[in-house]
Amino acid sequence: MKKTLVLFLAVLTLSIQAQNTIHNPQITAEEIKADIFYLASDQMKGRFTGSPEERQAGEYIKSEFEFYGLKPAFDGKWFQEFPFIERVELTGANSLAILINDNSKDLQVGKDFTTVSYSGTGKAAGDLVFVGYGISAPKLNYDDYAGLDVKGKIVVAMRYQPEHDSTRSEFDKYASFRNKATVAKEKGALAIIFVNGFAPKNDDDPLMELHYDGAPPMKDVLVQHVKRDVIDNLFKQQGLSFTDYQKNIDQNKKPMSFAFKNVKVNLSAEIKEIKNTGRNVVGLLEGNDPVLKNEYVVIGAHYDHLGIDQLREASMYKGKEPMIHNGADDNASGTSGLLEIAEKFGYIKSQLKRSIIFAAFSGEELGILGSTYLTNNPPVELGNIVAMLNMDMIGRLNDENSLTIIGAGTSSKWKDLLNDKNKYGFKLGFSDGGSGGSDHQSFSNKNIPVLFFFTGTHSDYHKPSDRPEKINTVGEEKVANFVFDVATVVDQLEKKPDFVKIEEPASRPTGRARVSVGTVPEFGYNGAGYKISGVTEGSPAAKVGMKSGDIIIKFGAKTVGNIYDFMYAIQDCKAGDKVDVVVQRAGKEMTFNVELMAR
Repeated sequence: MKKTLVLFLAVLTLSIQAQNTIHNPQITAEEIKADIFYLASDQMKGRFTGSPEERQAGEYIKSEFEFYGLKPAFDGKWFQEFPFIERVELTGANSLAILINDNSKDLQVGKDFTTVSYSGTGKAAGDLVFVGYGISAPKLNYDDYAGLDVKGKIVVAMRYQPEHDSTRSEFDKYASFRNKATVAKEKGALAIIFVNGFAPKNDDDPLMELHYDGAPPMKDVLVQHVKRDVIDNLFKQQGLSFTDYQKNIDQNKKPMSFAFKNVKVNLSAEIKEIKNTGRNVVGLLEGNDPVLKNEYVVIGAHYDHLGIDQLREASMYKGKEPMIHNGADDNASGTSGLLEIAEKFGYIKSQLKRSIIFAAFSGEELGILGSTYLTNNPPVELGNIVAMLNMDMIGRLNDENSLTIIGAGTSSKWKDLLNDKNKYGFKLGFSDGGSGGSDHQSFSNKNIPVLFFFTGTHSDYHKPSDRPEKINTVGEEKVANFVFDVATVVDQLEKKPDFVKIEEPASRPTGRARVSVGTVPEFGYNGAGYKISGVTEGSPAAKVGMKSGDIIIKFGAKTVGNIYDFMYAIQDCKAGDKVDVVVQRAGKEMTFNVELMAR
């Protein structure tokens, strides 16, 4: 067994080293092409976080870092492992039985019903109550629960909302599944069963797909989804028409809820979380200035992608046949840029003043998990990181030479520096804020200046068609050289760049007010409550002293078990409302009276 393992590792090492035999200390389109054609090849199967192919890509990056003269960043270790929930599965403890006049009919899981991915665990039995769309919105003069007592009972609710044909409806914010499940729980129901109505048209009446939505399961309420004919038949047995009920609710905007006569439900639900481990690959070049070498510039890119069928909900591909999502631009392009820049800095490492950390992140497609983990568990003191430069999708430079740079306002030095070093003729587009849904955001959340280099989206984004042959390698060579030039200046600055906290702009949808608390979620957090990784400058949260690491457990009268509960709690608030927000900080509860502001 041991000999077999050693042989496998030896073959793997030789295979990795053979992938890129081109090594030029300058940044070249030829090397970029070699890296991308390897990382985004079919054999890498989309590099899903935690997969064998992610491991193989990580080994490749590590071997290149070693060749360039980098040192491992974590006490002699190249890899920083982080846990994540890859998916959820049904156990054998999922059942649903309908009892009519004590005659029981057992339904088949996967065929007649399914348990929803965020359901609580347990058993429930009780009378069945139809609650229309399951919406309680007194401010819209609509409440499917009005006059009903559902305590200790099971409710069945239609998906969507009564204005489902409208492109913009006030009902939309009440229509999410978690929202409806939370309402059912607050009304005292033991479980909620969803059903597709007859409109919008769902001829094949699909059951919900089981996928992890990034938050822990609900407590004290079970959630299932049943085929439409099951509920349609129950209506018919009561002498009623399911179709007519939905039509009347839609037309009149008035609830038509009722308790089924002599109908009871027995159900059980259990979801199993399947855990896995992702890996960041992190190398270091030490600076030479006796003082400045203790400060660090981080240059990063994520190397994971969607895999084959693991992140179906994130894919823009709508076919039924599983397809490899090669992720050439997203983000083999950024990874190849990272490798080229690391190689060039390795060649001139004797000239460095500050130290440079080169980080290839995994878990970005799952919600910047790897970079969030690194900023919470950094290889150096977080306060010694002076800037983070991120490359994500830099392989499609267009004919107009357009290059977007996000985070350009997070330091007062950035725009002058970027314009000064733009000897490549880029048409630069600046966005001041430090968000943007890629790994730099994990650093801006920690008050570190960031720059995110990005050549733009395209029709192949998150599709199997994002393939290596579509990369503009000559254009990427220019982008990578530009990033290198900017990083070189940051490395040589006498004083580290200042950090400017940017209040992110938000559009205000026509016809309804929205409010902001000013909190930034901690991606990947799977505990109870809503954990924040930062607060926006000048926001309500910042004004009262909330800070990174706080876990919101109550918002006004509502208990907050996860980020969805938090979103549900604030949706009926308006600017100027003052709300008591309870947080956990270092194991203690603290209450802040927050005055909400409009977004």
